Amino acid sequence: MPSPPCCGLIIVGSKQPVPLKGISVDVQVKGFVADVSASLKYKNVEEKAVEAVFVFPMDEDSAVYNFEAIIEGKTIVADLQEKKEARKTYDEAISQGQQAFLLEEDESSADVFSCNVGNLPPGQEAVVTLKYVRELPVEADGAVRFVVPAVLNPRYTPEGHAVSVTATRPQVPVGEIPYTLSLSAHFQSAYGIAKIMSNCDISPMEYTNEDKTGAKVSLAEGHKFERDVELLAYYLEANKPSVTVEAGVISNAAEEPKGSLMTESVAMFNFYPNIPTAQEQTNSGEFIFVVDQSGSMESPMNSEPNAPFRIESAKETLVLLLKSLPLGCYFNIFGFGSDFESFFMESKEYTQQSMEEAVKKVKEMKADFGGTEILRPLKKIYGTAGRPDHPRQVFLFTDGEVGNTKEVIDEVQKNAHNHRCFTFGIGEGASTSLIKGMARAGSGIFEFITGKDRMQTKVLRALKCSLQPTVKNVSLTWSLPSGMEAILLSKVPTAIFQGQKSIVYAQLKGKVEADAEGEVCLQYNFKDELLKNAITFPLKVEKSERPTIHRLAAKSLISEMESGKDSKSEEVKKKILETSLQSRVISSLTAFVAVNKDTKTPVEGPPIRRDIPAPSFMYMSHPGHGPIAMACCAAPQPRMMRSAHAPRAALKKSQKSAPMADFVYAAAPSPPPPPRVTIPPVVKLISLQNADGSWNLNSEFSSILGLSQQDISNKNPDKNVEPSVWATVLAVIWLHASCLDQREEWELLEGKAVSWLKTKAGSSLDQFVRAGNELLKSSVDPKVFGL
Repeated sequence: MPSPPCCGLIIVGSKQPVPLKGISVDVQVKGFVADVSASLKYKNVEEKAVEAVFVFPMDEDSAVYNFEAIIEGKTIVADLQEKKEARKTYDEAISQGQQAFLLEEDESSADVFSCNVGNLPPGQEAVVTLKYVRELPVEADGAVRFVVPAVLNPRYTPEGHAVSVTATRPQVPVGEIPYTLSLSAHFQSAYGIAKIMSNCDISPMEYTNEDKTGAKVSLAEGHKFERDVELLAYYLEANKPSVTVEAGVISNAAEEPKGSLMTESVAMFNFYPNIPTAQEQTNSGEFIFVVDQSGSMESPMNSEPNAPFRIESAKETLVLLLKSLPLGCYFNIFGFGSDFESFFMESKEYTQQSMEEAVKKVKEMKADFGGTEILRPLKKIYGTAGRPDHPRQVFLFTDGEVGNTKEVIDEVQKNAHNHRCFTFGIGEGASTSLIKGMARAGSGIFEFITGKDRMQTKVLRALKCSLQPTVKNVSLTWSLPSGMEAILLSKVPTAIFQGQKSIVYAQLKGKVEADAEGEVCLQYNFKDELLKNAITFPLKVEKSERPTIHRLAAKSLISEMESGKDSKSEEVKKKILETSLQSRVISSLTAFVAVNKDTKTPVEGPPIRRDIPAPSFMYMSHPGHGPIAMACCAAPQPRMMRSAHAPRAALKKSQKSAPMADFVYAAAPSPPPPPRVTIPPVVKLISLQNADGSWNLNSEFSSILGLSQQDISNKNPDKNVEPSVWATVLAVIWLHASCLDQREEWELLEGKAVSWLKTKAGSSLDQFVRAGNELLKSSVDPKVFGL
C-alpha cells in the first residue's frame, strides 16, 4: 500500500538500496572516561553517484574531536570549521563533482548528529570514522555505565518550529535494518574489575592481565537496533574521590596560542560528597509531578515480550510517590501532550482526602494527549506563585521526544531560582539533551529508565534527594604552590546530593616544581554543619598521547556557554567558536568537513540523495486499525530534499512546521499483543496505605497477606488498641519478608508507617511485632520498627 503523505514515521516498503553497510565501534574505557571510535562503512551499489545522509543519536556529553574518511586507501582528515563555512565548503565541493564529507550537530538538540557522504561514485566504498570521549556515570549499585545510543525516535515538533530532522528519516521495522553493528570494549580500572554486564548479548568477559585491572567484551552478532547498547562495568571500588591531571599539548603558534586551553595542564576532579543522613522527615515542600501522556507513552518500556507500557509504569510510580509524600506538604499532578491539564487548580495540601482523589485520577490516566508539548505546562507552573516555606520540586516524566529542546531548557534556566527540577527519560531513545539539560538547569538530578530498569526504584531515589535539605554556600578552595593558579573550566556544583558524583574541571597555570602537590577542597553548608571534601593531587605529570581530559574540559566549557543566559550574545558565540576550534571539539557553531581534492573523475550532476533508514518499533493498538506503527509527526506536507545545490535557506523555509498532527498511522507487521496489566501484590498493598502511613484492617488488605480478616483479628495481641496498628505492623513485616529487594521503592512510605506506629502503639509495639512475625511466619528484625 502507498505510504501516507507525511514526513514522520513511516514503514517504508521501498526497494531503494541503502549505501550504509555496517557500523563498527571500538570503546576504550579508563576508569570513568570512555574514548570511542565509530566507523561507518559505505558502498554505492547503484549506477549513479549518491549522497548518503545518516542521522543518528549521540549522548549530549560526548566530545567529538575527530572525523576522517578513507577512500581508495587514502585517509582524508576533516577540518573543524565554523558551521556556515563548513557547509559552504561541502556544498561547493559537491557542486564541483568532488567527494566530500560533513559531520554536524543538529540545530535543535545537541544529542542528534548528521553525517553526509557526498558524491560516492558507483561501485566505490568509503569508511568514515568519528571519534569522541565522554565521562561515564556511576549507577546507584556502583556500576560504571557506558551506552552506545542506537535508537533515535521521531521527535514532536511544536507549532512554528522547523520540522525535526528526526522526523524526516525513513523507517523500517525492527529486524529489517540493512546495516550491521559490531562493538568491542576494553575496560581498565586501577581498582580491579569484578564483572561486566549488558542489556544485549555479549561475549563472556575476558581479563587482559593477571591483576584483573583490565577486561574486554564484544557485542554478539545480530543486533537489531531495537535498543541502545548498554555496558555496566563493576569495579572493585567505584564511589571513591579521584583526580586526573593531564599535561598540556605542545604549543603550535599557528593553531594553539600559548596560554590557551590546550597548552596548559588540565585536571578533572571527581568528588563524592558524603552528606549525613537526616533522621527526621521533613513535612515541607511543594511537589509537582509532570507526566507525559502523549501517544508515544503507549509504547512498551522495552522490546521484551509482555513488557509493560510506559504509561502504566508511570502510573504505578505516581501511586508510589503519592504514598511516600510527607503529611503537611503540598502537591499537584500535570498531564501533558498536545495540551495539558492539572489534577487541581492549584497545589493542594497533602491529606487523606486529597491523596485519595489524586490516586483515583492517576488510575484513569491514558496516553491519549497527542503530541509532546512540554513547554506550555512548564510555563503554567512557573507562572504560578510558590508557597512560602514549601520549596518547589518539579518531577518530569517523558519519553523525551520533542523538537524544541533548547527552548524548554531555557525556560527551566530562567526559573532555576525558585525550584529544583528532577527529570526521568522513559524508554529507548529519550533525548539526553532534554533530560540532562533540564535537570542541570534546575539543580536536580536525572535518570534514564531503559531495558528492564524499574522506573519506581529510580524515581523514589530521586524523591529522597528532593526531601534532603538543600546544601548551601558550595565553594572550592585551592592550596597551590606559589606562582600557580587554578582557573575553573566548569561551574562549581550548584546542587549536591548523597551518592551523586560531582565533576569539576580546572586549568592549572604556572611553573611546576618536581614532586609538587596541590589540594582542592569542595566545601558546603548542610543544615548547621560545614562539610569538606578535600583531594590532594600531583602537579607534575607526563605528556599524554591523547589530550582526553582537555577535550572533556573543552566540551564542559562549551556546553555551559551554550546553555547560559548570554549564549546568543556575540561575545559568548566568539568564545564558543574559539574554544571549539582550539580544542577540535565540535560545538553548535562548528562542523567537521573533509574534501577529497584528488577525486580522479569528477561526478557529473547532483548525486542521488539516500537517507539511511532507522528502526521503527513503537507499536500500539488502535480501534479499527489493528496493530499499527505510531509516531508523532508534522501535519502532511511535501518533503523537500536538499540536493547538492539546493540553498539551505530554501530548505529551512520549506520546513517551517504547521501544528503537529497527533499521529500518523501506517501498515506494519503485527507486534506482540499488548500485555495484560497485572497488578503485583506489593503495589496493591501500597495503594491501600493511608496518607498518615497507616493501613486499615479490611478484607482487601487481608487477601493480599493471604489470610482472612477474621484470622488476622483473632491474632491481634492487644484488642484495646485500634486495629489499624495491628494492620500496619503486619504490612511493614510483609514488605520486609516478601519484597526486600524492592525496599528502595517503599522505604519512604515505611518510614511514615513506623513513625505513625510509634505514636499510636507506644510501649506495646514490641508485642505487636513479635505477634506479627509469628502470624506471617517471618523473622523481621524489631530494629526495623526502631525497637
